[in-house]
Amino acid sequence: MGKKILIAEDSSVIQNLTRKILAMQNYEIYSAKNGTQVLEMLNNEPFDLILMDINMPVMDGMECARQIRALEDDQKSKTPIVAITGNARNYSMEDFKEAGIEGYLQKPLNFDVLVETVKKFTS
Repeated sequence: MGKKILIAEDSSVIQNLTRKILAMQNYEIYSAKNGTQVLEMLNNEPFDLILMDINMPVMDGMECARQIRALEDDQKSKTPIVAITGNARNYSMEDFKEAGIEGYLQKPLNFDVLVETVKKFTS
């Protein structure tokens, strides 16, 4: 089976498009609507990459990333995280790095860049 990607995104449109694009690349796709769900899912199984929307209800992507980095399970705490945001200007790469996020994708998503980025972090 392909690498396991967790898409954390509260917009079902973006989630469905991203799921379709990545499924065609043979990735195994899981999805969550907020940071709390991400932590619950990660608690049950490891993922190869998390695509994390920054602006989500319940728990946002920055807080969720910080909590993932604080996990005691080494494999899970080191899961690569790529932010997805329409407000990249509100954050610097330093802010993302401080939260434990290794890269980011700008909304609206460019699907070629999405696929390239996922390949980069999962190979």
